[in-house]
Amino acid sequence: MSDGPSPTRWSDAAARAVLRDVFDAAVASADPGAAVLRHLPERPKGRCVVIGAGKASVAMAAALDAAWGNVDLSGVVVTRHGQRAAAGRIEVLEASHPTPDAMSEEAGRRILAAVKGLTADDLVVALMSGGGSSLMVLPAGGMTLADKQAVNSSLLASGANIVEMNAVRKHLSAIKGGRLALAARPARVVTLAISDIPGDDPAAIASGPTVADASTLADVHEIIARYKIDLPPAAQAVLAACEETPKSLSAQNSVRVVAAPSLALAAAAQIAAQAGLAPLILGDALEGESRELGVVMAGIARSCRLNGFPVAAPAVLLSGGETTVTIGKGRAGRGGRNTEFLLAFAIAMAGEPGIFALAADSDGIDGTEDAAGAFVTPDTLARARTANLDPRSHLVAHDSYSFFAGIGDLIRTGPTGTNVNDIRAVLITRGGQQAD
Repeated sequence: MSDGPSPTRWSDAAARAVLRDVFDAAVASADPGAAVLRHLPERPKGRCVVIGAGKASVAMAAALDAAWGNVDLSGVVVTRHGQRAAAGRIEVLEASHPTPDAMSEEAGRRILAAVKGLTADDLVVALMSGGGSSLMVLPAGGMTLADKQAVNSSLLASGANIVEMNAVRKHLSAIKGGRLALAARPARVVTLAISDIPGDDPAAIASGPTVADASTLADVHEIIARYKIDLPPAAQAVLAACEETPKSLSAQNSVRVVAAPSLALAAAAQIAAQAGLAPLILGDALEGESRELGVVMAGIARSCRLNGFPVAAPAVLLSGGETTVTIGKGRAGRGGRNTEFLLAFAIAMAGEPGIFALAADSDGIDGTEDAAGAFVTPDTLARARTANLDPRSHLVAHDSYSFFAGIGDLIRTGPTGTNVNDIRAVLITRGGQQAD
């Protein structure tokens, strides 16, 4: 961790260093292996079959395999392409995110097959984390993978939030929304989940393949109508067949959320306090349009600096959750939720001194790009003008990645192996104070 400067004077370098320390602490708090070891279930009398889907599944599986060396253990998990690592006796597959590919479907078939033919003495440990919805798919009814891909693309461009998208995905899947747990009967099923979902609802993490689903077909039809989501004919036929997801599962099934955004923000707040900042957590489940939240956050930061409300500077505003970038049917540039939030924030701040920001995805990948997020500093817009970059044009074109790449302010961490959603931190120095 960086040594914090005097709380009455912050240089650009010191502000960036503390913001990065805050983000790194949030990510470290969600270490998948450590989280699994804190929540190991009772060992089975028979076999243990480990299944999993998500960006943290490999690290979770490796920790479980190492801890249970004397248990008859096997299984298969799927992670994102390029993130394969050893997980002992547990096979690791790679598939595509955020749009499923052929390996996503293969992973769905392999994972479903792994839980078949078990007994009441056996245990299924399901390791679920963010990204699992696209990494493990098994289209329902007569749907093909191409149909599933078309649905996913329409959902991602619609402006629906992650819970709404997952409700649709569950009802078009032969494995999600609790259906995988049904296939594992009569074995005991324990789900260990790392939450990237506002509110930490385990039924929404990776579309809840081992968790009973409260969403209904009526909900799905309403979501499709509200966001004008285009569905291929095969998907429409599945919904018309009224195949509901299971609303209850065996008492043998249990679910534990082992890491979550709230815990990550608490860890970030501790680091901010050590650096001489007053931390204020605004919430771990903020949603809405990324660019609109950027404008709102700029207003809160300005109020803190000038009026000392809702917290007096020097302070840091912390928030988590998953915002939305609504692209619509037009073409878009490069960028993700965090860089779009930051670009709108920078425009709204209009170069006001003494306010710095970081926003980044805890998994290390903002959208589909190679950056986790970016920084905003008081001279962001001035440096953009020097580089002949028009911030408003980039915002309109959803091209925030290119904007921050052009001024050298992208944050690249590489894949972190975990996912507790986005981490946003706004550092506010005292009113009237210029940065060095």
